[in-house]
Amino acid sequence: MACVIENRLIAAIQDGLPIAPRPYSIIAGQLGLTEQEVIERIQDLIEDGTINRFGVVVHHRPLGFTANAMVVWDIPDDEVDAVGERFASSPGVTLCYRRPRRRPEWPYNLFCMVHGKDRACVRDDVDRLAHSCDMDASYAILFSTRAFKQRGAHYVSAPERIDEATAAASG
Repeated sequence: MACVIENRLIAAIQDGLPIAPRPYSIIAGQLGLTEQEVIERIQDLIEDGTINRFGVVVHHRPLGFTANAMVVWDIPDDEVDAVGERFASSPGVTLCYRRPRRRPEWPYNLFCMVHGKDRACVRDDVDRLAHSCDMDASYAILFSTRAFKQRGAHYVSAPERIDEATAAASG
């Protein structure tokens, strides 16, 4: 179980790191810690499983990647892990994961996000992926028509942050 300082650290990072050359230094200043203490405490939280994911949310559209598609694949179950690893390491693929099929309506078990400047580029990337798996896999390209709110995982709720801030201020 995380203590008050770990909860304050989680609250400080869960909405994103400051965009700065040394974001951990800024967080350290907010929490009264050293930069190295912040880094070590985050590593401890990852190692003990309190934080199970530490990643980056990229907002693609402002960067010019306006043709974004979820590509869903019907890959033989005994090959899906190997194909998924190959796809995940391919340029243009930013997300790749396995999901259960929902037959008969949904035969797909591998999902990957492909980003491009235009739909033709995305289709070219998908064609390369299809040829790379050396099988006749069926797939569908589902282009995004709008952007949804993107955010990382939240571990500490707003009431917890308020309660801890109140407790820290009073004692």
